[in-house]
Amino acid sequence: MSADRRTSDLLTARRLRAQHSVVGVDGGGTKTHAVILDSNQRVIGEGRAGPSNPMRVGIANAATSVREAIDKACVMAKVRRDDLLAAEIGLAGARRRELRERMREALSTLGIADIEVVTDADIALYGATDGAPGIVVIAGTGSICCGINARGKRMCAGGWGPIAGDEGGGAWIARRALRGVAHASDSRGPKTLLTELACAYFHVSSADDLVTAIYAPSITNDRLAGFGKDVIEAAKQKDAVALAIIEESGAELALATITVIKNLHMERARFQIAHVGGVFTASGELIVERIRKEVQKIAPLAYFQPPHFSPAVAAARMAREHINHIALAG
Repeated sequence: MSADRRTSDLLTARRLRAQHSVVGVDGGGTKTHAVILDSNQRVIGEGRAGPSNPMRVGIANAATSVREAIDKACVMAKVRRDDLLAAEIGLAGARRRELRERMREALSTLGIADIEVVTDADIALYGATDGAPGIVVIAGTGSICCGINARGKRMCAGGWGPIAGDEGGGAWIARRALRGVAHASDSRGPKTLLTELACAYFHVSSADDLVTAIYAPSITNDRLAGFGKDVIEAAKQKDAVALAIIEESGAELALATITVIKNLHMERARFQIAHVGGVFTASGELIVERIRKEVQKIAPLAYFQPPHFSPAVAAARMAREHINHIALAG
């Protein structure tokens, strides 16, 4: 076979693969992750970019991050954007329908024929249970708990952002910790390892200098959330102030989970609960155990199990399911 023929066959194979591929995107407050799946549901490309929460960075910047992540995934998969059949874009901060529509419009220039914009909770829930009845608890920069019951009814608790909510999330933990540092500094509360950790994280030499550092324009909610990991480490070292904060984090996330269970009338059902996000990754069983303990009191048949798929892969599988439904309806 000639070199030209081999090249032609290779290009044909790539075009066929591209024509049956879909892309899913998990966009959050700190990063954006895109995954391309082929017709056999295999990951053939991945790409990452900066934050794409439209409430935090604006619609234009969010769309830029999504485009960058998809383009990187296309390079790895050796496909073109306009060859992709569909895209499912799951974004933090996209709770309102009007905002999702504006994001979809901003992404229309991608050249992908079928684009759906949903929330990050939607894709996380699908990835947690593979579409089956169950619950996902998300604690990253922020927090939210969502569930779906056997009748297809959905319900979420939390997700109100850093001003009104996000209890148990990384930024919430960090704020609680900084309050503990302030109390320790002026003798309103006990001494804590968090003082030293906060000074190191925010690059200051003393607690008094934290006042200037934490209110600097560069301290975004996402940057603040990064300090939450140090708080978790302090809790693992048995620092009393940090332990109390992590205990409260678990209690808040347990409350959200129980609220969803009760509203969906799942107390007697057997279903999966999955947890995702950096807070859980850093804390191990510290927070999960508190949630498990509270859930068992009202839903003894519920069981905890890791998600079936990552949110980005779940988004891509949702894109595939969406176009399959369209084909069946046609």
